[in-house]
Amino acid sequence: MFYTCGPNEAMVVSGFCRSPPVMIAGGRVFVIPCVQQIQRIALNTLTLNVKSDKVYTRRGVPISVTGIAQMKIQGQNKQMLAAACQMFMGKSEAEIAQIALETLEGHQRAIIAHLTVEEIYKDRKKFSEQVFKVASSDLVNMGISVVSYTLKDVHDDQDYLHSLGKARTAQVQKDARIGEAQNKRDAVIREAHAMQEKISAQYKNEIDMAKAQRDYELKKAAYDVEVNTKKAESEMAYQLQVAKTKQRIEEEKMQVQVVERTQQIMLQEQEITRREKELEAKVKKPADAERYRLEKLAEAQRLKLIMEAEGEAESIRVKGEAEAFAVEAKGRAEAEQMAKKAEAFQEYKDGAMLDMLLEKLPLMAEEISKPLCKANKVTMVSSGGGEVGAAKLSGEVLDIMTRLPDAVEKLTGVSISQVTSRTG
Repeated sequence: MFYTCGPNEAMVVSGFCRSPPVMIAGGRVFVIPCVQQIQRIALNTLTLNVKSDKVYTRRGVPISVTGIAQMKIQGQNKQMLAAACQMFMGKSEAEIAQIALETLEGHQRAIIAHLTVEEIYKDRKKFSEQVFKVASSDLVNMGISVVSYTLKDVHDDQDYLHSLGKARTAQVQKDARIGEAQNKRDAVIREAHAMQEKISAQYKNEIDMAKAQRDYELKKAAYDVEVNTKKAESEMAYQLQVAKTKQRIEEEKMQVQVVERTQQIMLQEQEITRREKELEAKVKKPADAERYRLEKLAEAQRLKLIMEAEGEAESIRVKGEAEAFAVEAKGRAEAEQMAKKAEAFQEYKDGAMLDMLLEKLPLMAEEISKPLCKANKVTMVSSGGGEVGAAKLSGEVLDIMTRLPDAVEKLTGVSISQVTSRTG
């Protein structure tokens, strides 16, 4: 069956399948009856009034101290909760509070024994911190945490504290009387200083007033000079401004005239442009068209002449090439003919040479007859000695005949003696 507990309580389940026991602080748990056991422990804060009566201090003065402590079993720390369950399980809150109270009182007595009355009385915070520190370290082992500790009261039966109060009271009263006398003295001194300062302030005030009056007069005179200067400057500035205004008006007028003149110049330029365009349309463009036509005709004529010259040059080149080809062909034919003649010479020898000689005889006769052809006429004069004239004529014929073999050899390349020797 299920069991629940609030946040100020813890449950411990032990028994079957619960080793070690399960501890739950503020929650629920399932418990099997008969084989498992559930126990509860309170986690409420405990307020303890810790009294230590007639405890002797370090100097042997007995005093009674009362402190207030707040403590509780820590449920959030599993180790502390387990320690608390081991030590306080089955005990009531009163029993747990009594155990904690006795522990706190013992620590409180121990700390009182190590301090003097003055230390405890004058520095209660230090005493509380020492008790809290020592008690916390001891109670933590029991699973209890000290939330706070405050020293509530310190008293004794020997009027020791009262005596301390009297001495302090007397000292305070003494200090009060001395302070009062010092305050009166200081008051008189301050009053005298105040009177002196008052008189000084009065004289200083009168001096400041005189200085202020002087400064006023000087500044007033300076201001009057400055005002008069400003007035004069203002009048001069007014006149200067009037002059500037007139000058600006004149400049504006001149600007208007400049603008008008500019407009007139622009109109004239536009008229000139219009006339130039009209002249260009009526005269220049037709002249340009005629010039363009003449340029094109001249260009065509030039191209025609160039083409004719190129054609003529091409014709001359082709004609030259044809003549060269003809000369080359003729040379090849003559070479072939000479080669064939050479072959014929090699084959027929004397017959070929005779054939050549007979072929060249007409040329030989032409060469022989050239001197006779140059004579316009031949006049034969006989003076009765006809033999002498005949002898001269036969001499000339003989000269021609002697030149014949040289001419034949020149034309044919073969001497008469070679031919006659080969033909017999």
